[in-house]
Amino acid sequence: MAGISKTVTQLIQQSPFLEEALADKLINVSALARHLHKDVCMKLGKDINEGAIVMAINRMEPGYYHKINFGIKKFFNKLGDFTVKSGINDYTFKNSETLFLTQANFFQKVSSETSSFISFSNGIKESTIIASNNLHAPLVQFFQGEQLLGHKKNLATVTINLPKENSEISGVYYYLLKKLAWLGINVVEVISTTNEVTFLVTDTDIDKTFSALMDLKR
Repeated sequence: MAGISKTVTQLIQQSPFLEEALADKLINVSALARHLHKDVCMKLGKDINEGAIVMAINRMEPGYYHKINFGIKKFFNKLGDFTVKSGINDYTFKNSETLFLTQANFFQKVSSETSSFISFSNGIKESTIIASNNLHAPLVQFFQGEQLLGHKKNLATVTINLPKENSEISGVYYYLLKKLAWLGINVVEVISTTNEVTFLVTDTDIDKTFSALMDLKR
């Protein structure tokens, strides 16, 4: 039986989503045993009764996901303030020798707009600027010499202040994004600093996004 238990555990742990669904009791154990039967027999080199596999699944000790789940729930109870901003644009430019200087000049120009939202994200080949609608005109003027790869409008942001221990806990971003994905919310961009995370979504999804994330705190 020890060999069966070890083999079943190894097979299940190869799929984090499977382990998660088991921990949340979302999977029919008998159906899972039938699914694993062929692989278990192959690894052990002999025919195994499906009932033994069912028993091995039911006897599995709480895994890594269960431990993360317990810590995450305590963590989410300590989430800080939520801030919502609407009327947001997303611009993506191709990186160039002049782009970073243009960004610096633009930021200096609009730094007094403290009520506006603005974020820069520099990648290897492209860079993204996320900014409030009122900054559209000056942004277009400053970046007219740069190659615009994409522009999305009618967006909104939800920013969450995270507890300081967020960088020490596994799965924080996974749980946040999973909650939104299950509700069919398309996350356009994710912006993070040490103790803040911002989700950029469409205006039509902002209420649903805010409610979903607030539910994690309750």
